[in-house]
Amino acid sequence: MKLSTFLLISILIVIGCPAVGQTASSDLDKKVGQIHKKIFTVDSHTDTPLQLMSPGFDMSKHHDAVKDHSKIDFPRMKEGGLDGAFFGVFVSQGKRTPEGYYNAMKRADAIIDSIYEMLARHPDEAGLAVSPADGYKLKRHGRQAIFIGMENGYPIGNDLSLVKYFYVKGVRYITLCHTRNNDICDSSTDSTEFGGLSDYGKNVVKYMNKTGMMVDVSHISDRAFCDVLSVSKAPVIASHSCARALCDNPRNMDDDMLRALAKNGGVIQMCILSAYVKKQKPYPARDSAVAALRKKFRNFDNLSKSEREEARKAWDALDDIYPQELATVSDVVDHIDHIVKIAGIDHVGIGTDFDGGGGVKDCFDVSQMKNITRELVKRGYSTSDIRKIWGGNLFRVMKKVKKVARKLDPPCNC
Repeated sequence: MKLSTFLLISILIVIGCPAVGQTASSDLDKKVGQIHKKIFTVDSHTDTPLQLMSPGFDMSKHHDAVKDHSKIDFPRMKEGGLDGAFFGVFVSQGKRTPEGYYNAMKRADAIIDSIYEMLARHPDEAGLAVSPADGYKLKRHGRQAIFIGMENGYPIGNDLSLVKYFYVKGVRYITLCHTRNNDICDSSTDSTEFGGLSDYGKNVVKYMNKTGMMVDVSHISDRAFCDVLSVSKAPVIASHSCARALCDNPRNMDDDMLRALAKNGGVIQMCILSAYVKKQKPYPARDSAVAALRKKFRNFDNLSKSEREEARKAWDALDDIYPQELATVSDVVDHIDHIVKIAGIDHVGIGTDFDGGGGVKDCFDVSQMKNITRELVKRGYSTSDIRKIWGGNLFRVMKKVKKVARKLDPPCNC
């Protein structure tokens, strides 16, 4: 071969390489888009109602995640290929007194009402979903499905009947506690009080089974988790947790817990809050600022409407002043890989914790959700696998919980 011919071929190969790479990337994006059209995608945990309670927030408008500190709205859900999301009714843990319980219950009611009011303003964009069938129907009609979950059992206080009350209002899971102990159980990030579930907490789990309410074990202590599995007649969920083997955080689940969850038939919904995905470097300045903010706003307990808005803005400002080190989608899928290896493909899903701290570098808001699917495809997950991860597993649990409830509390035929 002549030297000139060899150089020409070499130049053509070099010039052609980017085109080949671009074609491969384009093909992958096309495949991801086709998968999202075929399957139902649901995020099991968001704190978007915190945005809904802010004056002037409009779910129908496209927001900037950096400027507005908002991770979810309808335009970005469509952009990211997300069909449904659980909106969390979050009430921070306050005093365990009759007044505290009453205020928590009223706060939960107000948050649920804000979801209903938002849906009433945008009937063509979205609708309330209380079952998988509702979700599928809404997708067929080109609308987003909004489910409701409750983060922290504090609003039910010592009144078991409030489980049914919130179920009737559309709530489909209750995270038994948050960052501090309540009357139901010990938190994973608080001191030992009951050594797991309290006696009352065991009755709460039983009543949730009877009602058809999913039991959410995210945030609860390891011993409380074991107690839940010994009491529950139905599969349970961890609405937003990760694998402790990859990130040693008490909020995450170790391998024995993952195996036990699989045996229970439950599902762990992979959280993308970076501190749970990847061990964070020491950040004393931010830690001090967070502690000061919690002190100023009484650990966010029983705040007035104006105080809540002030606290939300101050919290958002922390990310501007003290930006966190963010994990990546690759780190997230490493956790999914590990959970699949330990618990199996039928026991993992996704619960981002968007608007509550969730977000990684390349999936910072809901508009980038397809990047998770992209990474799953690159790692060899089939469409069937991805269907399970993006909602199939969670919906299976929802259906099973409802089936168990019918057995425990059959309808009256009299």
